[in-house]
Amino acid sequence: MYFSDAHEELRLHIRRFLEKEVQPHLDEWEETTFPDSIFRRFGELGFLGLRYPPEYGGQGGDYFSAVVLSEEMSKAGLGGLAMAVDVQSEMATPPVFRFGTEEQKQKWLVPAIRGEHIAALAITEPDAGSDVAGITTVARRDGDDFIVNGRKIF
Repeated sequence: MYFSDAHEELRLHIRRFLEKEVQPHLDEWEETTFPDSIFRRFGELGFLGLRYPPEYGGQGGDYFSAVVLSEEMSKAGLGGLAMAVDVQSEMATPPVFRFGTEEQKQKWLVPAIRGEHIAALAITEPDAGSDVAGITTVARRDGDDFIVNGRKIF
């Protein structure tokens, strides 16, 4: 069994939040955009930091905690908002957590977990799309700075 009683409790907490604060507005948000305030709300409730340690504002949960969140967002019919939450939590912030300095974690990871900053990836290139292995952009250290050379498309 992958899901513990704690996972099921988390599931109910997420489901109640989505039913009360998200689903009533979902059609409008999917047609236009979701407000920054709902993203901050995800952060306030700890949903943007389920797998991060408490010292960064996370919940200290496991992989299955994140699975529970994704499952419940999917069941609730979230599209763009679910993608934004998952990209924030599972794609854009993990490199900062894993490879960032303590200063970088405090500057970018902590506010992202709180929902105050929205993290993003910049991986699209003319000949690679979102194929990370095919990216040709390079960063070269120049003193205290980095020089980034490459092309992006959108």
